[in-house]
Amino acid sequence: MSIDDDVALLERVPTLRLLGIAALRVIAIGSEQQEFSRGSVLFRQGDDADCGYVVQNGAFRISLDNGSDHEVIAGPGTLMGELALLVAMQRPSTAVATEYSSTIRITRSLFQRVLDSDPAAARRLRDDMATRVSQLASDVTLIGAKLSQ
Repeated sequence: MSIDDDVALLERVPTLRLLGIAALRVIAIGSEQQEFSRGSVLFRQGDDADCGYVVQNGAFRISLDNGSDHEVIAGPGTLMGELALLVAMQRPSTAVATEYSSTIRITRSLFQRVLDSDPAAARRLRDDMATRVSQLASDVTLIGAKLSQ
């Protein structure tokens, strides 16, 4: 894929779209593409996380290593590891390619350099995350109230 193709893909990701085209171009140039065959592990639950991945092609099954049947399929345009772009953490789940797949790997250091160079983009990202966390807190409160009835 070309840099322009990568920028177009990154622009489809809601979190990344907030950064603007110039920042997405920097990310596209500074990131790396990785390819995975069916059954390849992208990351495992508990691994140290220092990057996020945007699925270019194919799909990944994201699941917990606790024996539960709950899983999510991440397809093209999905950002996996969003929080790892901002803070050091461990992976909360395992991601395995369900078919031949490719990703754009964005390191935390690259992402933070982009935010440092564009304070307005950093504020947009902060505001979006604050809104999402507030909504999540509201949802948890509502579910808690329903469960206690």
